[in-house]
Amino acid sequence: MPTTLTNAQITAALESLSGWTFQNDKITKTYQFGSFKEAMSFSVRLSYEAEALNHHPELFNVYSTVRIALNTHDAGGKVTAKDLDLAKTIEEISWV
Repeated sequence: MPTTLTNAQITAALESLSGWTFQNDKITKTYQFGSFKEAMSFSVRLSYEAEALNHHPELFNVYSTVRIALNTHDAGGKVTAKDLDLAKTIEEISWV
């Protein structure tokens, strides 16, 4: 089982991840794109990164908005380093 992070560790890590928040045992961020097509393109691109890391986010899409929530299911639904790694990767591929 992956090691869960403390609230202090999560808060410190999120300082370098603009727009990400920690709440209810998840780190989350909402992205606003210019169109549905852009939002879906981002989600598809994200799916390749998630699959490569074998770590899959909760994705919510409404038109041009994509909300991502991350926690580690095999760590009891808590935040681990895997979540922070995926969040960093998401930031690298995001164009908004």
